Amino acid sequence: MSITGIITATAVIGIIGLLIGLLLGVAAKAFAVEVDEREILVREQLPGNNCGSCGYAGCDALAKAIAAGEAAVNACPVGGDPVGKAIGKIMGVAAEEKEREVAFVKCSGTCDKTAIKYNYYGVYDCKKLALIPGHGEKACAYGCMGYGSCVRACPFDAIHIVNGVARVDKEKCKACGKCVAECPNHLIELVPYSAKHVVKCSSKDKGKAVKDACSTGCIGCGLCVRQCEFGAITVENNLAHIDQSKCTGCGKCAEKCPSHVII
Repeated sequence: MSITGIITATAVIGIIGLLIGLLLGVAAKAFAVEVDEREILVREQLPGNNCGSCGYAGCDALAKAIAAGEAAVNACPVGGDPVGKAIGKIMGVAAEEKEREVAFVKCSGTCDKTAIKYNYYGVYDCKKLALIPGHGEKACAYGCMGYGSCVRACPFDAIHIVNGVARVDKEKCKACGKCVAECPNHLIELVPYSAKHVVKCSSKDKGKAVKDACSTGCIGCGLCVRQCEFGAITVENNLAHIDQSKCTGCGKCAEKCPSHVII
């Protein structure tokens, strides 16, 4: 090949490359999607767990919603108040004070306190076990099965199975709600981090049936209700429940509970 042919080929390729570059530049400007600078700044403040506990499909979607004014600046439960305040400064609004929450497992039926109906040998998955009549080997059909579906769902290593019952590490818990959604017995709820007393049971059976299944179950006797001076405790479906917005932490309910299920 002559030098002229080489030069010609090089020139043609160069011109084509230049034209493609110009076309790409024009297309980039023509089809550019404007991004709110605040959205980028908000996204930088979010932790990036993409857990979805805010109700949006990940941190990018939440950042977009906050920048558009469709979500509160403190909508990220994982980031908590520090992240909410930082985003509030970006958006030029004050972040409302939001009390920290943690997951709480409403069951005290550990291996030494609950009766066993049979020995289960199968898939270690609470959702699979929930399909079996009676919800597994424990006599209490309402309690924690102890097969760790919530443990595997938690992205923060904040929940573990201890002596047959799920236990939450309050310091690690970010209240993302994934364990709440995963539990087939609906045993887990979010409570204030500062909660003084909670009812560690979910059984809706009556007194004798409860005691036959678990030595520490709530029998729905109502002693706690009569002791509370603030109307913070009610008994529905044979189960006591504490309204944390009314509870003062006086402890009278826990003192009188015959099953010691209020902690």
